[in-house]
Amino acid sequence: MLESMQSALGLVVLTGAAWAMSEQQSAVSWRVVGTGLSAQLIIALALLKVGVFQDVFAVLNNGVMAVADATRAGTSFVFGYIGGGEVPFVVRDDAGSTFVLAFESLPLILVISAISALLFHWKIMPPIVRGFAWALRRTIGVNGPVGIAVALNIFMGQTEAPIVVRPYLKTESRAGLFVIMTAGMGTVAGSVMLLYVTFLDGIIPNPLGHILTASLISAPAAIMVALLMIPEDPDRADDASDAHVQFPSEEGDNVMAVVTRGTLEGVQLVINIIAMLIVLVALVTLTNMIMGILPYVNGEPLTLQRILGWVMAPVAWLIGIPWSEAFTAGSLLGTKTILNELIAYIDFSQLPEDALSPRSRLIMTYALCGFANLASIGIGIGALLTMAPERRRDIIELVPRAVISGTITTLLTGAMVGVIST
Repeated sequence: MLESMQSALGLVVLTGAAWAMSEQQSAVSWRVVGTGLSAQLIIALALLKVGVFQDVFAVLNNGVMAVADATRAGTSFVFGYIGGGEVPFVVRDDAGSTFVLAFESLPLILVISAISALLFHWKIMPPIVRGFAWALRRTIGVNGPVGIAVALNIFMGQTEAPIVVRPYLKTESRAGLFVIMTAGMGTVAGSVMLLYVTFLDGIIPNPLGHILTASLISAPAAIMVALLMIPEDPDRADDASDAHVQFPSEEGDNVMAVVTRGTLEGVQLVINIIAMLIVLVALVTLTNMIMGILPYVNGEPLTLQRILGWVMAPVAWLIGIPWSEAFTAGSLLGTKTILNELIAYIDFSQLPEDALSPRSRLIMTYALCGFANLASIGIGIGALLTMAPERRRDIIELVPRAVISGTITTLLTGAMVGVIST
């Protein structure tokens, strides 16, 4: 009970922080706040406590592992043992792991990208997305294009989702544009979602169910936080229809053409991830080397991870992490914000078993599940300026704020899970 109350306090404080940063506090709709938090709670209770959803997620999780095994068959065929194939030599215990991230895990993105392209080509995903958009419109009141973009962000990335509503970006309200940005920062794409599942397998039960649930819970939270920070103009005409929003399609494409296009799009993403990981890990290591010349603190050298742990420890406590574990959790939150969630999940998977309790591991799985980090500022500005150059001033001003609103979104999701988990 006390742990749940601690997380509930976090919900209040985080919501208050978003309100404190509001451009116009008097214009905030508290109905939106109540609806957003209620939607989060209902979705969390349904997906985490109702047995039928647990069974469905278990089946989906097995499916993900099957896709991962199938991908490993492809990587081992192409790359041999460095792609997960049989090792042709004796591995000594002190030789380290034979796991190679670039050749074993990241190729999963290629397969998922191709499958995602097929699901849209076969018209399976569009009705699902429209269903989520309809639910968001009826509960929180966002218009059709914004609802579609937010719903797409549950399954796609922050740059891919706005493409579908690109024609509407130039006339969308400032608040609506910020909602789209926040949703992009507060969720993760399906193409990398399953990659995180492979890291979390064995760390928490049914990782796919939790990662997917995190994106679902974060959707109403993103809308709520965005409209707290930038309230919608009540006099603005609201177009509630999304029937006129068309999903992109290539007429005459056959299955092989769709698979090829999806794979090539995945290649670009894999290259970007590899490049960013190399650079970011190198920069962190270089920073720690430089900080190593400073005096030791409590008998240990200063590192970026230690500093982030101290800074973010109170935040980790607010979402429900015991204070004895808050430093470790805070370091993960800091890594996710300064670097990215992929590195944070990798660090998470490498923690000693007793570093975090099962409840804390569950909360952190949700709190880390979002694209809100400093690197996303450049990605977001570049993508949105290409799609809506007319909104240059708004985009440049709002994307950095969206990192803050996206971070609050994922923290609210972690705190909500903390409220219902004991």
